[in-house]
Amino acid sequence: MTSTISSDNSIQAPPMPRYAETFTDALPSDAKIAAVRAKLEEAGVKYVLACWIDLFGIPKTKPVPMSDFEPLCKGKGPQFAVHSVSFVPDLTSADSDQVLVPDLDAVYVCPWDPTTAIIFSDLFWEDKPYNVCPRQALKRAIHEAAQQGYIGYAGIEPEFIVMRWDDNGQPVKAFDNDPQQVGGLRSRRQAFGYDVEHSLDSMPFLKDMMDMLETLDWGLHDVVAEGAYSQFELDFHYTHLLEMADRFVFLRLALKEVAKRHGMFVTFMPKPTTGDWRSGAHINFSLRSLSEPAGNLFEDSDGGWSDESRYAVGGLLSHAEALTAITCPTVNSYNGLVPRVGGFEGGTVTWAPTNITYGHNNRAAQFRLPQSRFCIENRAADMCMNVYLSLACTLAASVDGIVHKTDPGNPTDRDLYSMTAQEAEAAGIRRLPRNLMDALGHLKNDALIAKVLGQTMIDSYTAYKLDEWERYHQAVTDWEVEEYLRLY
Repeated sequence: MTSTISSDNSIQAPPMPRYAETFTDALPSDAKIAAVRAKLEEAGVKYVLACWIDLFGIPKTKPVPMSDFEPLCKGKGPQFAVHSVSFVPDLTSADSDQVLVPDLDAVYVCPWDPTTAIIFSDLFWEDKPYNVCPRQALKRAIHEAAQQGYIGYAGIEPEFIVMRWDDNGQPVKAFDNDPQQVGGLRSRRQAFGYDVEHSLDSMPFLKDMMDMLETLDWGLHDVVAEGAYSQFELDFHYTHLLEMADRFVFLRLALKEVAKRHGMFVTFMPKPTTGDWRSGAHINFSLRSLSEPAGNLFEDSDGGWSDESRYAVGGLLSHAEALTAITCPTVNSYNGLVPRVGGFEGGTVTWAPTNITYGHNNRAAQFRLPQSRFCIENRAADMCMNVYLSLACTLAASVDGIVHKTDPGNPTDRDLYSMTAQEAEAAGIRRLPRNLMDALGHLKNDALIAKVLGQTMIDSYTAYKLDEWERYHQAVTDWEVEEYLRLY
C-alpha cells in the first residue's frame, strides 16, 4: 500500500511528505481514513499497530482492533508517556503524554500475519510536533530541503547475521555445518561470500524471506551470501527518504519474524564475533529537483558526475564525524571500521571504510561514487542506526554543501589501506572516529546537525550514548583478562 515503484521499477515522483506544524493540521481527512480502512478490511486486517519511533530507531506501539480505527486516525487512540520509556528525560512525570497521528501513506500489512497491519506514525505533544520524535525530524528536514527546491532519495544495503541457540544455550551461526573445533583446530575454509553451497544450505530460510519481500513490492533484486558465515545482504529498489526509513524499520521486524519460524534469530549487531566481517547498512543517497523530478541532480547532461554531486560530497565531508555518531551509533560499531583483521576469513582486508574522504568506487573511503549508479554511498553506516535521524542529517548536509558550493577536494582513487599516516595527512584525509566517544565529541559541536535534530534530541542522544560508553569502558573483557592477568 506504500509503493512508489512502477511496473518497470522506475522511480515516480512521490507525494511530498507533509510536515504539519500542529496536531490538528496533521489529522487525515475522513475520506482518506475511509479509503484506507476499506483496503485494510479487504486485505483481512483485524488488528492495527500504530508505531512511533524511539530515539534509537525502535518502533513502539499499543495494538488496537479495527473497530477503533477511526478514533486512532483522529488522534483519539492510545496515548503514550514516551518520556518514561525512551531515554528522553526532558519531561517529568507531571507532564502531558504524547499523542500519535498515524501516517496513512505508510501502511504495511504484515506478510507473516495478514490479520495485522503496521502504520508508521508521528508524535505530537501539547499540539506541536514532539521534539524528540525522530520521524518528525526527518519530515521537517524533507520539508526544509523542499523549500530550497530539493527532494532526497535513498537505497540502503542491509546486512545481517542469522544465528541460533546451541544445546548449551550459546549463540552460534545458523548456517555453519562444519564440526565444532576439536583441540583448538578448525580447518580453513573458503570464505562464505557468494558461495553456492552455503547459499543452497541457507535456502529454506532465504526462500521464506524472499517470498515475504516479494509481497511488499519493494523491487527485490537479489540476496547476497556475504563474507561472514551466516551473513546476508539484501538488494532492493530505492525510494524517497521517508518511505525508505519506514521500510528499513519494517524490514528489521520482518527478518526477525521469518527467523523465528525457523528456530533462529537475526542479529543486526555490526560485529558479533572477533575476526569476522562487519554487518553494515550502506546509505546510497541522491537528490532531485522539485522542478524536474524525473532527473537525477548527481548526473550531468554528458552522463558524468555533476557539480551538485561534488558539492553534496563536500557538505557530507564537512560533517562526516558528527554524522558517523548517528550512522554508527554503538560501541560495537567501531570494531568494524578497521582496515585489517588478523585471521580474517577470506584474507586480511576488511573492505570497511576507514578514512573521511571520497573516491570513485573506492570501498575504503567513507563516501563512494559507485561505477553503476549516480548516488553518494556512505559506507560508514550500520543496521543499529536510527535511520530517520541518519537520513535527515544526510539530506541536510548534502543540501548545505550544494547551497554553499562546498569543494570536496580531489577524490582519493587509490588503496587507502596501504596509505601511510603521513601520506593521508599530506592529502588532507582524516581518519574516521576510532570509537563512539570520539564521534560523540564531534556530534556535540556540530551546529548543522544540532539544527536538524534540535538541541533537546541532541542532548538526550549524547547523554545516553555517553552513558553507554562509560558502562562499556568500566567493563572488564575476556581479552583484558587473557592479555594482562598473568602478564603483570
